Amino acid sequence: MIEADSAPVRGARVILHQIARDVQGPVDSARSDGRGAFRFTLRPDTAALYLVSTRHAGIEYFSSPVVAKSGQPAPGVRIVVYDTSSNAPVSLTARHFVLTRPADDGSRTVLDVIVLRNAGRLTRVAPDTLHGSWSAALPAGTVGLQVNESDVSAEAIRRSGDSLIVTAALAPGEKQLTIQYQVPAQRRIVELPLGTPGILLNVLVEEPGVTVLAPGVALADSQEIAGRSFQRWTGTVTSSGSVRLSIPAAHRTPAWLLAALVGGLALGLVAVGWYALARRQPGKPRSAPDLVDAIAELDARYVGRRNQTSEDEWKCYEVERARLKGELEAALAAGGWRR
Repeated sequence: MIEADSAPVRGARVILHQIARDVQGPVDSARSDGRGAFRFTLRPDTAALYLVSTRHAGIEYFSSPVVAKSGQPAPGVRIVVYDTSSNAPVSLTARHFVLTRPADDGSRTVLDVIVLRNAGRLTRVAPDTLHGSWSAALPAGTVGLQVNESDVSAEAIRRSGDSLIVTAALAPGEKQLTIQYQVPAQRRIVELPLGTPGILLNVLVEEPGVTVLAPGVALADSQEIAGRSFQRWTGTVTSSGSVRLSIPAAHRTPAWLLAALVGGLALGLVAVGWYALARRQPGKPRSAPDLVDAIAELDARYVGRRNQTSEDEWKCYEVERARLKGELEAALAAGGWRR
């Protein structure tokens, strides 16, 4: 079905992908007809998942995975592609900011989870090779950048001074970026510009004595993550400005404990009821089969239970599923077929 503001794409090359535990990869291709329709004929493996992809305006798009059932026609698959624009609006909808205790050298680690939304019908692209498709401020004086599993490739996320630059195309929908960087030992103020109002902001601080000030954000409850206690500030930002963290003198944490803590934060954030973060190894992308398994496991817990699930939990499910799908698309586009 073509939406009112959409048009069929004729002659597009559509690739069918099979994702099974032992064999993964493209298995067939076809061209779309004048109605934008395409068709594949094959004997499906009922233990595998299938999805299709196509390239439009230099950007790869993927369908949702489908399961072929024995003796039944395969369900219809729909791919929506978008024209591109360097002016398509992309908004920052949420930012989750976690500050750990200092390590042996006095530095502190920030885990920064950023949620973007392209609510339009155009894919946002960079205007040229020198600029990104989207950028945001990082706290002044922080250093380094490690990209954890995100909905865009780590190669498309970089740091330039106190700015985070994303060079990847941002298709309509939500995208999540998960990064971490360091606060040098000597710094006692961490200030993060927030930009426009309306952003959902969560700040978790492990170190006692840290104060947090931001418009519309208030101290909430404490949270246990990876066996450590964090104070949490949360709220919707009511005006432009910044979030300001004032840090006391350092009480250092052994390096081995800090590494274990940062590794466990992604798991613990789920319990806070934020946009869920899947089990992951920082910086190491998961394979397509692992991601399909994660989607299937998530769906098994929630599909058919909409009426028995709270609004907040259901929103977390939808966002996590979209994140996993985005991760799967990135893995497939990068040729990540095997475990």
